[in-house]
Amino acid sequence: MRLLNKLICAALLAPAAVLAAPLYTADNKMAVPEDYRTWVFLTASMDLNYNTAATPGHHMLDNVFVNPEAYQVFLKTGTWPDKTILIKENRMAESAGTLSKAGQFQGAVMNLEIHVKDEARFPDGKWAFFLSSDGKAAGTLFPKTASCYSCHQDHAAVDTTFVQFYPTLMPIAKEKNTLSAAYLKEIGAK
Repeated sequence: MRLLNKLICAALLAPAAVLAAPLYTADNKMAVPEDYRTWVFLTASMDLNYNTAATPGHHMLDNVFVNPEAYQVFLKTGTWPDKTILIKENRMAESAGTLSKAGQFQGAVMNLEIHVKDEARFPDGKWAFFLSSDGKAAGTLFPKTASCYSCHQDHAAVDTTFVQFYPTLMPIAKEKNTLSAAYLKEIGAK
């Protein structure tokens, strides 16, 4: 019994789990984490588009997931730790099913957008964006000149992430006072 108590105490006093490092290929791509669908679900949206110049000819639904260890840190601090991985899973919207008479549901995965914080690998901005063309293939790194970098820098609520679209995390960011100056300026906060 004494040994069991010592083991329980040691487990309770152990430091928090270290975030698993993202996996990269030799050609600077990022492997899609096999278990991302078991991660923490942050939000879903339909036809969310940041580019008004080009509208797709179809409806799209997306789901956003974050690795569980990063989520736990965000809950405590209101910001993302190093090695955070956010995955935006883009799916084709379907409307014709065996039972459906109206509305839309999620169809096949079109692609994955991966937003990763890796301070050692990307010291100039800490964050990088990758695109997996089919949701399975390793993600291709977007060049720093891609508009996603400046858009996230200029409009993201917390640490270049669009927490303003994550309804369960926005109150935490407000409470922890971690909203970005750019976001506060954009919404006209005083």
